[in-house]
Amino acid sequence: MNSDMEETKKIQVPTMAEMMAKGEQPDVLFWVGCAGSFDDRAKRITKAFVKILNQINYKFAVLGAEESCSGDPAKRAGNEFLFQMQAMANIEVLNAYEVKKIVTACPHCFNTLKNEYPELGGHYEVVHHTQLLQSLIDEGRLKVEGGAYKGKKITFHDPCYLGRANEVYEAPRKLIQNLDAELVEMKRCKSKGLCCGAGGAQMFKEPEKGDKDVNIERTEEAIETRADIIATGCPFCNTMMTDGVKNKEKEEQVKVLDLAEMIAQANDL
Repeated sequence: MNSDMEETKKIQVPTMAEMMAKGEQPDVLFWVGCAGSFDDRAKRITKAFVKILNQINYKFAVLGAEESCSGDPAKRAGNEFLFQMQAMANIEVLNAYEVKKIVTACPHCFNTLKNEYPELGGHYEVVHHTQLLQSLIDEGRLKVEGGAYKGKKITFHDPCYLGRANEVYEAPRKLIQNLDAELVEMKRCKSKGLCCGAGGAQMFKEPEKGDKDVNIERTEEAIETRADIIATGCPFCNTMMTDGVKNKEKEEQVKVLDLAEMIAQANDL
């Protein structure tokens, strides 16, 4: 418990309400998302990303208790009414704070905020956390050492809503190269990438009958590259690939990590 409390002390996460009370505006709003807030595994990604931003004194804020679900799961499940209710409540909060730029570590939130909020009155510049991290490296604000990842073989699993839906392929791969690691691609990657299965709601239910689960198929493709690490940029992909690695009993040989976790670890954060 003490180590958790100490770690929390180290992490500075201001809310928009606190910033506005001081008359300040952050450079970016960090949209944490449901997974990043409540899922124990995804919380580690949230913490890693915040540690990186804290390290370089990057001015960001979160909505905290004022953040609600983006509405993505409701929309994908076909409940347009619930989606619009959730989205409009969020837009009201975001617009009240005059938010201009949003960063998120969840491609589902990223896609929804970027492409589906504008028609409901939510107009923001929305970036994925890998894009923000790479731009900070390009600007010279964030330095990354190879550290424990130098010379390691890393394969990147493209999240559907980051890759095929929004054509963000380069930022995550550049981050891997910044780690002095060797990027090894799966046969199906980038625009031909294979879904981990979570986007089809397999994250939340038992799969339908068939020959093989989607995440097992994808994990096998990742293992075929002989990579030491499967890098992800999505909390749902992370869970599905981790389950696949466990299914193959390869936990000792292959790690599944978000790129933010890798950069934080390489920088000893």
